[in-house]
Amino acid sequence: MISTIAKISLPIDEALEIKKNSISHFTDPQDAFTRKKRVCIVTGIHGDELEGQLVSHLVAKKLQENLSFLEGTVDIYPAMNPLGIDSITRGIPSFDLDMNRVFPGDISGNLTEHIAAKIIEDLTGADLVIDIHASNIYLTEIPQVRINELHEKELVPLAKELNIDFIWVHSNATVLTSTLAHSLNSTNTPCLVVEMGVGMRLTQNYCYQLADGIFNILKKFNMWKGETLSPKKTIISRDNDDVTFINAAKSGIFVQSKPHGTLLKKGDEIGKIINPLTTEEEIILSPIDGLMFTIREYPVVDEGSLIARILKSSVVEK
Repeated sequence: MISTIAKISLPIDEALEIKKNSISHFTDPQDAFTRKKRVCIVTGIHGDELEGQLVSHLVAKKLQENLSFLEGTVDIYPAMNPLGIDSITRGIPSFDLDMNRVFPGDISGNLTEHIAAKIIEDLTGADLVIDIHASNIYLTEIPQVRINELHEKELVPLAKELNIDFIWVHSNATVLTSTLAHSLNSTNTPCLVVEMGVGMRLTQNYCYQLADGIFNILKKFNMWKGETLSPKKTIISRDNDDVTFINAAKSGIFVQSKPHGTLLKKGDEIGKIINPLTTEEEIILSPIDGLMFTIREYPVVDEGSLIARILKSSVVEK
């Protein structure tokens, strides 16, 4: 069932509407009136992150085609920032505002605050919210879940079921308090943040990988009776020192030598920064052994631009 959770009138007889697709099935119809499990899939907070659009479709399609295997409710919110998606804009157009910086919102506030508050109101009380993001247009990422260390005990076991490659537990000091995930987790509605792929594109194999993982979650909650795939073995980093950041020393065009997800040895070439006007180039080498889980996708770089993130091998090999 498709319903509208928030609606705001816009100029020229238009409206901003945020919709969800609620897919429910109960073995006993009377059970619909009792407490049943609910998992929510959220995506599209950033309008230039499209990976979650395909994941939403894949999950909804499989549920609808196998409804008898479902016990409970899966709510799918494919476009939390529909204006951003329509205009391929990261934030909310005309407001120059990142939607993931206004939560928990204010029901009596301006348009963005009101929308944020309505979203929180609708999600609160779910057994789990999965907030799907892509990277931005500049970087590409392997499938990963990012977790605030305050919620590690509760969320890491769930993240392991998601069939992702990497769980990155952040210190509390690095977590923004105005995000959807923080607002939900701090009020006892568990929320996992998935990052994968690249902005403005679909990395189809990652979308299928995560969709399989979502059904593992449903199985864990006794909401899915159908077959599932065993989740991938997940690498977990709990120490900020586990990750090495590589930044450009010069401006120019970055030419990638190895894709993200590559296991590197110290001294391996990651890529080079070339100057199109001259023959000058900077060769970028890995400073450590490890897994390159982030790599620059957009080739134009300035001095200081992030080129790659590498997880040290001792963590990968655990």
